[in-house]
Amino acid sequence: MIVLDGNGLDIETLRKIAVDRAEVSIAEDGEARLKESRQLVYDLVERNVPVYGFNTGVGWNKDRHIAADYFKQYNENLIHSHTLGVGPEASEEEVRAAMAVRLNCLLRGNTGIQPEIARRYAEFLNLHLHPVVPERGSVGEGDIAILSHIGLAMIGEGDVHYRGERMTSAEAHKRAGLRFVTLGPKDGLAIVSSNAFGIGQGALVLADLAALVDQADLIYAVSLEGLNGNTSPLDPKVHEARRLPGQTASAALVSRYLKGSAVYDPNPDKPVQDPICFRSGAYIHGALRDALAFAESYALLQMNSSDDNPCLLLEDRRIISCSNFECTTITAAFEMLGIVLSHVSRLSCYRMHKLGMPAFTGLPRFLTPEETHVHAFGALQKPYTLLDTEIRHLSNPSSVDYMAVAGEIEDHANNLPHVVQRIRKISDNLKYILGMEMMHAAQAITLRIQQTPDLRLGAATQAAYDAYRAVVPWYDRDRNLSRDIEASYQLVLSGRLLDAAKKLI
Repeated sequence: MIVLDGNGLDIETLRKIAVDRAEVSIAEDGEARLKESRQLVYDLVERNVPVYGFNTGVGWNKDRHIAADYFKQYNENLIHSHTLGVGPEASEEEVRAAMAVRLNCLLRGNTGIQPEIARRYAEFLNLHLHPVVPERGSVGEGDIAILSHIGLAMIGEGDVHYRGERMTSAEAHKRAGLRFVTLGPKDGLAIVSSNAFGIGQGALVLADLAALVDQADLIYAVSLEGLNGNTSPLDPKVHEARRLPGQTASAALVSRYLKGSAVYDPNPDKPVQDPICFRSGAYIHGALRDALAFAESYALLQMNSSDDNPCLLLEDRRIISCSNFECTTITAAFEMLGIVLSHVSRLSCYRMHKLGMPAFTGLPRFLTPEETHVHAFGALQKPYTLLDTEIRHLSNPSSVDYMAVAGEIEDHANNLPHVVQRIRKISDNLKYILGMEMMHAAQAITLRIQQTPDLRLGAATQAAYDAYRAVVPWYDRDRNLSRDIEASYQLVLSGRLLDAAKKLI
């Protein structure tokens, strides 16, 4: 049971809720803030204070007064009119992440939502009742067009997934023994006006990339052995002089993977320097670590703060119109990730190029076992360069592409969900590319073992090589490489190579 209080949600905890389906509960102080903030909203309205989204309309309709006897219908209309999502549908894990983030932020007491509705997020999570949510339609200034689908499910409309089965929300409520929520003043706005969907998706992407950068370091280490390359760029004194935390961490991890390898043995036949794609492998992966650290720091802020407009200030007993829905900082952080991931991808592709060239490896062209009869990896350059091209285009900034909407009132946007979904796609492409780099690295190592049967690999790289060869056999003759590509991708996706290596370090 994970206790949410509005302050302590981190990315790993969110992953446990979203992916591992851990149950949640509301901390006592969070429950108290919900009740206190709701009462404050009523007190302000009784004093005839205009409250945006409570007794006024929203957006261009902010100047319209909402009468008390119209609250329920108005808030249901707000949900209906903003249910605008466009497919494809978000995964159940992503929907869980969005609900957990929104619940956590509500517990800070800056919203004034009905406490029963806040509790409904926890009930949905614990019952595995997940609204069907299309993932496109938000411009990032609050995921209004997307989160409305969660509100729709709460009032018994739309579709949901309930314990693995798709059905209507009404049927799921019946099976789960729940009543539909009754929307009151400001509840509709509190449900839809948040960046919880974008940051929920984004946090899962960050968790994925944190594991992927370790795998990138591992596969680079195996490639370095395949090249029989230089280890001088990994010297800790070099990184101590540079003082960049990311490259220091990656170089140290690559060194641990390679510990005991013959690649460290003196060899007068080695060139003084390797191509930059090998020389700078740990350095560029380090840039990814630095970008991840920046993005994670602002993701944590986003997951544990109020992005509500208006913002309710309990201590001051005030409610203030603001732009706390602005999430441009975290959006820009994800765009930085896209740029750095493009560098990681390109260097992986160039390492594959070099591993196929005898001038750099001393091995046969395209790593063929028999140059006359086996074509080997020559044509394999086409799919990985295409995937890299996709990454290059997906890494282009898109947060600055927006239009003024809502009668020109809303004239800024940042497209957080769209940006996150691009990084998610980049990550998936990169898994394929790294899988294909492992294909090359393993092939090069097998060729070297044929030349030197007692060749020493690092303990961790040996474990990764063995785990790889248990699934993808030595390429001794031409065969359907698409199957090897998919198998290599699945190994990266599952993390099995990394698991095998980490047991040895």
